[in-house]
Parts: sequence; structure tokens; C-alpha cells
Amino acid sequence: MSLKTNVTYYPAMPSAFKDKLLSDDFVITSEISPPKGVDVSSAFEEAGLVGNYVDAFNVTDNQRAVMRMSSLAMGRLLKEQGLDVILQLTCRDRNRLALQSDLLGAYALGMENICIMSGDYPTKGDNPGTKPVYDLDSVQLLGATSRLEGGYDIAGNPLESVPSFTKGAVCNTEPDQPLQLMKLEKKARMGIDFFQTQAVYDIGHFETFMDSISHMEVPVLAGLIPLKSAHMARFMNDKIPGIRVGDELIERMEASTDPAEEGLLICAEQIRELRKVCRGIHLMPIGHYRHITALFEIAGLHEKN
Repeated sequence: MSLKTNVTYYPAMPSAFKDKLLSDDFVITSEISPPKGVDVSSAFEEAGLVGNYVDAFNVTDNQRAVMRMSSLAMGRLLKEQGLDVILQLTCRDRNRLALQSDLLGAYALGMENICIMSGDYPTKGDNPGTKPVYDLDSVQLLGATSRLEGGYDIAGNPLESVPSFTKGAVCNTEPDQPLQLMKLEKKARMGIDFFQTQAVYDIGHFETFMDSISHMEVPVLAGLIPLKSAHMARFMNDKIPGIRVGDELIERMEASTDPAEEGLLICAEQIRELRKVCRGIHLMPIGHYRHITALFEIAGLHEKN
């Protein structure tokens, strides 16, 4: 007896995000966190609020080492809603077998955009007893991805068919940290297509960083997190490596009668300045989605055609 199946395959299609990277247009990405559960309606709602302005959504992968729904599953569900996605993939939770399997699976499900990162250590999350993997680091995983694109797995075994990814990586923006710059050099040599940075608050400092990596010729999307309060700014200064909110901005937040609105005004000012400096922005709203449309309008950004 023959077994009949009714299987639909989803090869990756040309990505509007990739096309935007190859153009001279200003690129806007944001992010969606999968739910800590199985109800994805809130993620759909958040994406819908800003989808007309955003070129692609990063789908986070157990962000901050907090256990959530699979980014691979959430990414496919967002694709079915007609949204372009960038699948985040961390080295923390998988060995090289699983990482390569998920990369091939993502491509077969129509997701060609990926962003590779190491991932926060498990003790920072909500399952602190988790054993970290880190079989590969982010540079090695980018190299493994390039090998898959060349038709071979990391061990040199041939593939039957090959993917073609738009590859990204994350970075801090410290021009005076030579080890960080060396790591960026290694990532650039792996043939990546874009960098997304940690949150930027000092434009002058960021311009110095951009000058220090200009020879890499990789599009940079500057990270932005709208401030909600002076307390939030101080918390990020104390707890999140690579972020520095200056005293002037903290004083503005303290003096405002509506700190959340002031945070949006600051972010809009930063967007206008960053348009002169880099290829785009990566917006991390952190629950601020309902106000992001106003932010884009204040910053002079327009809906996609």
C-alpha cells in the first residue's frame, strides 16, 4: 500500500527587505516577541499597528533568555499574515546540528532573512538552571550559514538543495573597544548583509563608530528604544551592556510632565539625525507599539507604498 501525503512546501521568495537593503532607501525594522504561551493574537496586533511603516520584523529567539514560543513558528505565522520577517537565531540554545536544521527549515518555510547572535546567558532569564550550549559562537554560525549556501554542512557533507539567506548580525557601538571591532571585522568577512546595533542615544558617539567601520561597507541599522522614564534610562545604563543614556537626556525626561511623550520626541529627533548617518533604524518598542505611528509621523517617516 502506498502512502499518499498532501504536503505544501514554502520556498523562500524574494524579500522586500533584501530589495530595500540593496536600494538607497532608508530601511526600518522593528521586532516582535513570540508569546509565552500559544495565543499569538497580541503579537499579530502589535505587528499590525506598525506594519505599514516597517520593512521587516525581527522575530526574537527567547530574548533575554526568557522562554517563549519558537521563533521559527512565530516567524512562519507572521509570514502567513503577509509580513516580511527576520528570524533571530541564538547560539545559546542549540548545538550545531539543531542550528543547521533550523536554518534549512526556516528557508523551506519561506524565511530567507536571518539575524545571528550569541544570546544572553541563561542565568539572566526565567529558567536560570538551563544549561547553555554555545557549541558555535555567532561568527562560527555565520560561517556555517555560508557553507550551507555553498552546498555543504559544517562537517563538509553535501546538501541535496541549498538555501540563499540575507544574513545579519548584531553589534554594540563602541569605537574605542578594539576587541568588539575585531569581532565585527570577522562577521563582515563572513559576507553578512546588514548589522543591527544596540540602542543608540548619543548620535555623535555613533557617528564616530560609523567612521571606524566605514571600510566594512555593510549597511548599518541603528537600534532605537524609546525612553518611557528617567528610571528606565538609569536602569539601562546600569544593567544593559553597550547602552549609555546621557545625563542631558535623563534631565529632559525628569523635567517633562509627560515623560513617555518626551521619550517619543527624543526618539524622533534621533531618527532625523540618524537618517544622515546610516542606512536605517531598528526600532525596539518594548510594549510601546500603540505610540509608534505617532513617532514615525513626528520623525517625518511615511507609510510604505
